[in-house]
Amino acid sequence: QAVSAGTAGAPGGELVVHYLDVGQGDATLLQGPGVTILIDAGRHDRSDVVPHLEAAGVQSIDLFIGTHPHSDHIGQCAAVLERFPVREVWLTGHEHTTLTYERCLDAILATDARYHEPRAGETHTIGALRLEVLHPAQLTGDLNNDSIAVRVVYGSVVFLFTGDAEAEGEAAMLERGLPLAAHILHLGHHGSRTSSTAAFLAAVAPQVAIYSAGSGNSYGHPHAEALERVASVALAVYGTDVNGTIRVTTDGQTYTVVPEKGGPVTLRMRLGGDGRDDPGGAGAGSDGARDAAEYEAAHAADDPDPAGDGVGFDAGAACGPGQINVNSASAEELTRLVHVGPVLAERIVALRPFTSVADLARVPGLGPARVAAIEAQGLACAAVP
Repeated sequence: QAVSAGTAGAPGGELVVHYLDVGQGDATLLQGPGVTILIDAGRHDRSDVVPHLEAAGVQSIDLFIGTHPHSDHIGQCAAVLERFPVREVWLTGHEHTTLTYERCLDAILATDARYHEPRAGETHTIGALRLEVLHPAQLTGDLNNDSIAVRVVYGSVVFLFTGDAEAEGEAAMLERGLPLAAHILHLGHHGSRTSSTAAFLAAVAPQVAIYSAGSGNSYGHPHAEALERVASVALAVYGTDVNGTIRVTTDGQTYTVVPEKGGPVTLRMRLGGDGRDDPGGAGAGSDGARDAAEYEAAHAADDPDPAGDGVGFDAGAACGPGQINVNSASAEELTRLVHVGPVLAERIVALRPFTSVADLARVPGLGPARVAAIEAQGLACAAVP
């Protein structure tokens, strides 16, 4: 199915996003029902992308996106195009003088693949996936900051990819005013300090951030400054240098993060006091592996459609005597819930309605561990008012 402009259909299965471990480079595979997309193709001095795709069962590729022509992003473009039928290719349109770029262009010309240079504001669909192009609007001549940035929407779950866009590219996206919010953010430029600005992260508000970097790389990626900024916003941060290939599986309503090895690089931790200023709910000195397991279990167990009717609310749900309905209680009443202070209570009010108590996990500052504690308290309910 070729890429087309239009509206995505309803999810009809699972989307698996593989953030491939390709060393100090980028390659991300998206596999959904009848849909295969590859964003970037690793380094020019390695030959690992095709084996990764073969191991994932790829037979053809609907869309290949080369975010920009640097050799750590389109390095194995030619090998991919020679091995798999590719229906459409997106590049920025930048001219580049490297042999890697020339081989990529030659490989495109040798196939029947359609070619496109996307620009900000475009919306394309492949099956149930909607791709919103956020950047660039026009080329400036800066290869990194002209990276193709796309927001991929599957049902209610959103992914964001920005290539190697740095502060200037992020600022242009902010100024453009297109929607940036996403559940899972692929950090720009391998977690460099030149990307992931505080303003951009605030607009995206990711629950999970993932960076691609090689172990012990000479650039020092990811930079500590970037990780600190990201950890102040996201609940968990994963990296291919530590975790290997990272898979995110979603049915369009919930998602699960499964690293090949290890746990999150960083978790949002308790700042002190009674836990009301603990944005990630992990708790000071807590066991990272245990918290990661709780985080993933919470996402895997959340069921936004308990009635199974596709509506997302259980029309028969009701609150028991003395319970606090998170969909109608006042902010003051909500502070009776464990870990909920005035600030979090106001956020709950602002984000109503909730499909279940577990759905409180989408409130910034209410991590899965804290939501689990609220559920264990037995005081909260989520009935439709």
